[in-house]
Amino acid sequence: MKILQVVQSLGKGGAERLVLEVSRAIRKYYPDVQNRIVALKRLNEYPDLSRDLDIVYCDSNISLSLSGKSYIDVEEFEKIVKDYCPDVIHSHTYKSELISREHLEPNVKYFTHAHNNMPEFRNFSIGTIFKKDKLTKFWEKCRIVAKYKECHNNIIAISKDTERYYKSVMPKVLAKNIYTLPNAIDYHKFYCERNFDFSGPLNLIMVAHMSDYKNQTFLIDVLKNLTDKGVDVDLTLIGDWRNNGESIKLKAERLGVLSHLKMPGLVEDVENVYKRNHIYVHSSLTESFGLTLLEAMASGLPVVTLDGRGNRDLIVQGKNGYMVYEQNAEQFADRILEIWNDQQKYKEMSVFAQEFAQKYDIKEYADKLLSIYKECKES
Repeated sequence: MKILQVVQSLGKGGAERLVLEVSRAIRKYYPDVQNRIVALKRLNEYPDLSRDLDIVYCDSNISLSLSGKSYIDVEEFEKIVKDYCPDVIHSHTYKSELISREHLEPNVKYFTHAHNNMPEFRNFSIGTIFKKDKLTKFWEKCRIVAKYKECHNNIIAISKDTERYYKSVMPKVLAKNIYTLPNAIDYHKFYCERNFDFSGPLNLIMVAHMSDYKNQTFLIDVLKNLTDKGVDVDLTLIGDWRNNGESIKLKAERLGVLSHLKMPGLVEDVENVYKRNHIYVHSSLTESFGLTLLEAMASGLPVVTLDGRGNRDLIVQGKNGYMVYEQNAEQFADRILEIWNDQQKYKEMSVFAQEFAQKYDIKEYADKLLSIYKECKES
């Protein structure tokens, strides 16, 4: 089998990381399967993870216009497809959808990876008529859905929430081609034997790019609540903070908790950073799945998170962590303390978290993904 994975770039992100992780797993466990990655931008922020993988860069691009002239240049991508002759084209991110479906190959099985609830696929509403950007997106949807019908497109949904979304926005003929396959991690990379040391400060960590919807400013309120209760606590926020970082720092300074906040930016060895922390906290307002929650669990960290919908699949309430359904800093802080102040509970949750995360190992994921490919090829 020959697989072509198409992704916008190899910049930092959950979709990009999954493409690399599954490509490594296929290379390791299925040497008879060929897997090539096509990146549409010459950006690679995962030099170690991408080492020894078959990666090509492609300058093809599409910019569609409802009122003006559309720009369509997929010649380079078409040449890659013709030369490689894939059995499967598996696209990740919306731009990859447009480019990879512009000219369809008759003997290829096409897969869309629903890493999130892409707004480009929303259903038509009255408000669509009055906003040019929404009308353009709906026109694009009609165009790409027509391509999907032509190639009998398949969709990989990463959670029950994304499955529900795509079933609601796709025509029935395509909704029946949805497979739910939760994201995965290299479990053994993140697993560690926990040293249950409760003598120092409580170390909290969140890993995500900093933005309004990731909502890290909420964690500053949680940090303030904990320090007001006399808790010796530090919060580490890992991620690119160029967009929202300064506002987070300013809030921490205003509330008097800046000395308890660490913001090292992007790090290469996040698995080692998890080991130095005690509880993973997650403040995202929307979450399609939550790979970092699994990474943290594999490291033995209980999780306290807001309800991002897609991450509901990952929390067994009171077993590997807690989901807090209201954006209430005091409730969130109380859940953290419920874990931290009971050493036996913490140990039990840590063990359960690792057992839970093991079910999402990348080897099992690759097995299931290749089975889906094979099933579709034979149908």
